[in-house]
Amino acid sequence: MSIDHAAVQKIAWLARLKLAEHDVPEYARQLSGILDLVDQMNRVDTTGIEALAHPLELVLRIREDVVTETDRREAFQAGAPEVAAGLYLVPKVIG
Repeated sequence: MSIDHAAVQKIAWLARLKLAEHDVPEYARQLSGILDLVDQMNRVDTTGIEALAHPLELVLRIREDVVTETDRREAFQAGAPEVAAGLYLVPKVIG
């Protein structure tokens, strides 16, 4: 698939990118190459191939869900300027 000058300009505008005019042909060539690769991958026959969540046959190590650290909220919040009900109070930023 070939991307033309106008398509590159439109993509740049949608992405809110400012491209120099002399860079547009190179971007068009690179984007066309990417779309050609996607087209090539779409033509591969994948019937009978099971989708994988991970390319390697990994087995998860199961461990007990045990608390390993104590609750130190009060120690952490001791240095905070303002705290209420276990929450840090911060100034309102958005009006």
